[in-house]
Amino acid sequence: MNYTTYTEDFVRELYLKIGISEPHHLDYKVVADSLGIRVFPAPYDGPSQALFVKNVPFIFLGKDLTPPQIWQDFCHELNHVLQHTGNQNYMLRSWVDYQEKKANTFMYHACMPTFMLDEIVESDPSLTIKDLQFIFNVEYDFAVKRLTQYFNNKNMPKWNSAFLLYF
Repeated sequence: MNYTTYTEDFVRELYLKIGISEPHHLDYKVVADSLGIRVFPAPYDGPSQALFVKNVPFIFLGKDLTPPQIWQDFCHELNHVLQHTGNQNYMLRSWVDYQEKKANTFMYHACMPTFMLDEIVESDPSLTIKDLQFIFNVEYDFAVKRLTQYFNNKNMPKWNSAFLLYF
């Protein structure tokens, strides 16, 4: 029996609600438009960030990011918009660290959703990490980490991410 986590369920329900069911639907502009989030390039040097102005969510994406980095940063900041409140400048460091860890976990699941990986891995188990990197528009190391998480959570002990590193 396969169990899913709260994050996996949340991502699946969110994406299906806004009509995203296939990897080629995964686009930060589509997600943002569907959720009423305004996205802009950051007018400053520094990391991406999310904020609210009069209850309107904004995501500012860092300058000079590659398309995979934009997608990854967007998904991280999306978690802050959807599940966090408050100004981190006024929070305890431990609470900020907690929010950042939650946003990173969400990012991996939002960029490469479990429900999509289930279908892809089942339909074509010969796909390599490079294939999945391209399919989900993520960086190579990101895909390695997410697939390691995925297979570990599926309790597939024969999975060895090093096997796919060279393909």
